[in-house]
Amino acid sequence: MKAILVNDDRSLRWDNVPDPVMASEDVLVEIHYAALNRADLMQRAGDYPPPPGAPDWMGLEVAGVIIDMGSEAKAKSSFKVGDEVCALLGGGGYAEYVNVKYDMLMPVPKGRSLAEAAAMPEAYCTAYLNLFHEGKAKAGDTLLMQAGASGLASVVIPMAKAFGLRVITTVLNAEAAERIAHLGADIIVDTSKQSLKDVLREQLEAGTPVSVTIDCLGGKGMGECLPYLEHGARWIMIAALAGTITEIDLKNIYVRNVRIIGSTLRSRTPAFKAELISSLVKDVWCKVEAGMISSSIYGIYPITEAEKAHAIMESGGHNGKIVLKVR
Repeated sequence: MKAILVNDDRSLRWDNVPDPVMASEDVLVEIHYAALNRADLMQRAGDYPPPPGAPDWMGLEVAGVIIDMGSEAKAKSSFKVGDEVCALLGGGGYAEYVNVKYDMLMPVPKGRSLAEAAAMPEAYCTAYLNLFHEGKAKAGDTLLMQAGASGLASVVIPMAKAFGLRVITTVLNAEAAERIAHLGADIIVDTSKQSLKDVLREQLEAGTPVSVTIDCLGGKGMGECLPYLEHGARWIMIAALAGTITEIDLKNIYVRNVRIIGSTLRSRTPAFKAELISSLVKDVWCKVEAGMISSSIYGIYPITEAEKAHAIMESGGHNGKIVLKVR
């Protein structure tokens, strides 16, 4: 089969690799689409190696068709050959085929295409993990979702709204604010014109403070915002695209019981991920099928144009998920 490999100069090539070898709990999926994540860029740069046992090539989420199953996978799951599925991977999605342990598979929600389904596993699991497992979010809470034009935000915002949360999000300019208006955030902060710190202060004074933050930016602004959260708020760091250093008033943290939580999905154990996937499908798929939650897809590109797709993601000039078409 073929997969996207990284050359010594960090360029990409579509080249031959060994076919997957199935174990008894594995399901062999013929990949039709794979979605991009920022972790792919980090892996390509050599900064984010795949976990043990995962293929060397990139790709954390795919959608396709089951073409073979191991004996234990058949016995322990309700899936069968021919089913359309999407899957959360440790790596290996930029390829023609992939082995997936049966409990990492999800059915394609009714009414969703394979391209849409490919954009779901990593983003939906990350959104669900941080909103409800780490963030303990509940109806009536206020969520701050940083980087509202990101692929993750395109899932987090509608998911939060579907579960009754009020949402504040940030964008870099008015054009981005217009592009994400359809997601339904209650407040969009254009940081080219407004200070997020001031907005959060106003919300606190108005009695509608932020309860949960999902932050992929970090940097100086993170520490500046912490004093203006709800007592007992959770600030969840999932990346630090705006910088890894900030200044924090520690007295504010312990007096106001604010929790700073570091969170990544890829580092979780397979058992944790399997339980998360099961809960996600049970709690969220019905809302997806009802049209309450959907992914925004920025563009679909042939797998042979993976380098072009990476450049778009790296530039940050897109909103929604970027998807690669394999077949």
